[in-house]
Amino acid sequence: MLYRLKVKTDNLTAIHNNYDYYNIYNQFNPNRYLSPLINMKRKILVTAGIFGALAVITGAFGVHGLSSKLTPQDMQVWNTAVQYQFYHVFALIGLSTLSRYQTRLINDCYYLFSAGIIFFSGSLYLLAIRGFMEWSWVETIGPVTPLGGVLFIGGWITMAVAATKNK
Repeated sequence: MLYRLKVKTDNLTAIHNNYDYYNIYNQFNPNRYLSPLINMKRKILVTAGIFGALAVITGAFGVHGLSSKLTPQDMQVWNTAVQYQFYHVFALIGLSTLSRYQTRLINDCYYLFSAGIIFFSGSLYLLAIRGFMEWSWVETIGPVTPLGGVLFIGGWITMAVAATKNK
């Protein structure tokens, strides 16, 4: 868009368009300060939506597609992965309400929860299907699950600190 500003200074009239240093849009747009906040909130909600959809898909796939093929213990592991993925999708949605403060803590919490979902739930999904898929290498990723749990704990602590700092 082309915005023009007519500036009258001591009998001189200058017309400046948006290519000059008088850019009306950037100078008077109140949303320019809000745009990083909106982008952070959008990023958190999009991530929560993707992880939420994947949780529904993996939960339905586990119940309808894998229940006859997995042992009861492996099915319980699969369900635990789905549960914790859902819990932390709701945590991300809650985090989006704090995102209006745009602090580093909010950003760190977002990455801790997202990485925790990938490491914790992702490793449990793989561990649950290792017998069915006959993947012996999957047992080597067993230590990744506790790492995902530590990331979850760090995310919750970071969220609590962010909530107390932002009043």
